[in-house]
Amino acid sequence: MMVRGISISTKLAGFFFAFEMIIMIIVSIVSLVKFHAHINFTRSNPRTSLAASRASPKDSTGDLPLHRVGEFGGARRRDGQPRKNVPKAVFTSIVIMLVAYTFFAFSTVVGFSDNVTKLSNPSIIPFLTVAREVAAVLLFFAFLAGMTSTLGALIAGTNSQARLLFNAGREGLLPKFIGKVHSTRRTPVNALFTFLGLGLLIIGVWGLGHIIGGHPESSQMSALTMFVESSTFGTILVLIVYGLSNLALPFYYKKHHPDKFNAFRHGVLPGLGIIVILVPLYYLAKPGQPTPFNWYPYIALGVLVLAFIYASVLVKRDPGIGERVGSIVADE
Repeated sequence: MMVRGISISTKLAGFFFAFEMIIMIIVSIVSLVKFHAHINFTRSNPRTSLAASRASPKDSTGDLPLHRVGEFGGARRRDGQPRKNVPKAVFTSIVIMLVAYTFFAFSTVVGFSDNVTKLSNPSIIPFLTVAREVAAVLLFFAFLAGMTSTLGALIAGTNSQARLLFNAGREGLLPKFIGKVHSTRRTPVNALFTFLGLGLLIIGVWGLGHIIGGHPESSQMSALTMFVESSTFGTILVLIVYGLSNLALPFYYKKHHPDKFNAFRHGVLPGLGIIVILVPLYYLAKPGQPTPFNWYPYIALGVLVLAFIYASVLVKRDPGIGERVGSIVADE
């Protein structure tokens, strides 16, 4: 679908997302109706929530085991107002996520009869357990929604990352072949295959590392373990990028848009952003982490050094490339 074009693949991802949301809303509503006797707002109080997490109440609900499972495309560019519509879409999605996550979490707690100890059992997936208790057919659809959610996330993520790779290849930030499009469909097939190839390479290196490191057992080679370990490493690099973006913002406005510079918006807020980012970055990189997490800070440092060398070579070869990086990312 992604090779055919971003329009059809995005519609498909949207369909998957809608299906997932409908199933989760149905399960949550039925859970609240079936277990209405346990509806209360005690868990909204941080003090009682913390106290409950430290306590070990008797389990009166029985065991509920459930193991973990862990525009391209030849479309014409349409006129619009991306500078207005994109921020609206971002903030609207944030509000939707806030309401949805709160509602789903609340209904899940109610579905567990307010037993937070059982809810935190690492051998179960809470929402799926609630779906099974509500109705077996809803459990089936909940699993199906989990699959469509994964497919939708993969489509959305691959489309966005392939777009960045395509623009970078087109402007010379990456090899030129990445910036080529399909002869008839006009889709960035080289960028798509490059991104997916890198993803498979990461999985292969991760698996080989576990085999060489003496941890080939299934518990260590699961998809869930892969996700936890790779996402933790990726988070370190993402936090660094966000931190540098906050650091660069006031300098950018001072140099290119001095008339629009606002001390609070372009100075204080980015400074607070850097402080907030430093907290998780410290805990991800602090000494004493278990293997392989203790390797990640050094690997991330190596990636940064290589990136700096690569950028220096590119700028020396093409001094104007630095001025084009912003347009590459924004695709203006």
